[in-house]
Amino acid sequence: MSGEVPAECDRIYQSLLQCHRRVPTGPSREAACRHLNRSLAECMIAFICPEESASVKTLCANQATAVKRSQCQQAQISLATCISLHQDPS
Repeated sequence: MSGEVPAECDRIYQSLLQCHRRVPTGPSREAACRHLNRSLAECMIAFICPEESASVKTLCANQATAVKRSQCQQAQISLATCISLHQDPS
């Protein structure tokens, strides 16, 4: 998948490109495009590691108990592992 944007994320990607074209480089661009950048990252992670991403969203939404915090932490580790397995080693 190197260098490609999944079809599911293309609309967000196009919006981010438009934001980068509209807003000059610098802090104003970072502020204006931040939500699109985050949305694209979340979309791509959900595409690459769907089960792990869903687990983090579910288990980390409410961490009221020690058990929930532990489950959230384990889900985050699983997601990080999945992401690392899909990174380009170069």
